[in-house]
Amino acid sequence: MAAELERQKEENLQVKLSIIEELKELVESGDDANKSYTEFKKLQQQWNETKLVPQGKVNELWKNYQLYVEKFYDLLKLNNEFREYDFKKNLEIKTHLCEAAEKLADEEDVVSAFHQLQKLHQEFRDTGPVAKELRDEIWNRFKAASTAVNRRHQQHFEALKETEQHNLDQKTVICEIVEAIEYNELKTFSAWENKTQEVIALQNKWKTIGFAPQKMNVKIFERFRHACDDFFKKKGEFFKSLKEGMNENLEKKKALCEKAEALKDSTDWKATADALTKLQKEWKTIGPVAKKHSDAVWKRFISACDYFFDQKNKATSSQRSVEVENMEKKKALIEKLSAIEENMDMEEASTLVRELMKEWNSIGHVPFKEKDKLYKQYHSLIDQLFDRFNINTSNKKLSNFRSNISNIQGSGPQSLYREREKLVRAYENMKNELQTYENNLGFLTSTSKKGSSLLTELNRKVDKLKADLDLVLQKIKVIDESIKTEE
Repeated sequence: MAAELERQKEENLQVKLSIIEELKELVESGDDANKSYTEFKKLQQQWNETKLVPQGKVNELWKNYQLYVEKFYDLLKLNNEFREYDFKKNLEIKTHLCEAAEKLADEEDVVSAFHQLQKLHQEFRDTGPVAKELRDEIWNRFKAASTAVNRRHQQHFEALKETEQHNLDQKTVICEIVEAIEYNELKTFSAWENKTQEVIALQNKWKTIGFAPQKMNVKIFERFRHACDDFFKKKGEFFKSLKEGMNENLEKKKALCEKAEALKDSTDWKATADALTKLQKEWKTIGPVAKKHSDAVWKRFISACDYFFDQKNKATSSQRSVEVENMEKKKALIEKLSAIEENMDMEEASTLVRELMKEWNSIGHVPFKEKDKLYKQYHSLIDQLFDRFNINTSNKKLSNFRSNISNIQGSGPQSLYREREKLVRAYENMKNELQTYENNLGFLTSTSKKGSSLLTELNRKVDKLKADLDLVLQKIKVIDESIKTEE
């Protein structure tokens, strides 16, 4: 199509060059111009009918054509009436073209006005000359109108160029904002979502900005698209790793659920409460899981924890009631101990004190804040009674041990086993020590004063060891009874 158009332009060029040559011959032939007028009009018509020529030849062709047309009219020896008529018609046409060009100054579409002007120029060129004295005037009027249109056209494109440069500046800033995103700071789901909304807002802003200069328009768009593609690619990678991390977190939280469920029925209140509290702290250190699993796994975990603490609260509440009841019992025993009269028979008093001590030891825990106060009151009375009625020291020690055993029980059954093991080791050591003393007695005689004195000391130590051994056995018996009660 384009090749065909170029070929046609070349053919038109040759036709117009031929017309110019023929006009030149008419002017330079010296023949009567009046006789050549008909041929001249035919050449004019042929010129006007021959349209497009190569752009680079337009001005030169028109100048040569106009030169010989005007020369022909200058030579024309027609009668004034005919010649003036022709000039008048041409003047009417060119005046009309001037008016049309002048109206284009008010055309809103500057580009359209410019293209319309080009058509008017072609018509002006194709129109014959006017009277010689009016040629400059009519041409200057048409040229002035053309200048106004051309100036508006130039200003339009300068303003357009400025606008496009401003658009380029705005788009460059948007590119720089996206390219400057600190990806190492986007570590959470919400951080990525917030940044995504910012990028989408920038994309919407981009759409409201007009074209950049033609040579940069594609480049700046490619830059922006690359920055956005890079952002969404990194977002996809993050969410992929986040999903993998969430799966790992889910498994960790399931493991904590299993641990909590294994502890929820325990009645070792303190140790289990500490263990569950530790699990709850560990839960907080584990990252998020997928939303579809989040509620279910949390409900499973907290249900196990809540079940234990509900049971603990119930037991503690019941225990408090029992402790208050125990406190009243021990207060009543203290009153009984306080009521023992000084003139009571020693044997009767000893029996009563031992029975009351046995009853005291059988009573469980009291409220913690009352424990020390009651203990001091009780043991102060016991010490007074032991001193008053000469109750033997072993009974007193055993009584104290029974009182302390309740504290040991509070730490769990393992504490009782450790205490029993300690007593057994002490018993074995004392047995070995007693054996040594008894062996040594065999080497001593009562003949020497020194020997007699040493023998007396050894016998005293042997008696004390036997009493201590008996007390240890009694303590082990108390522990065995307590362990049996626990079971």
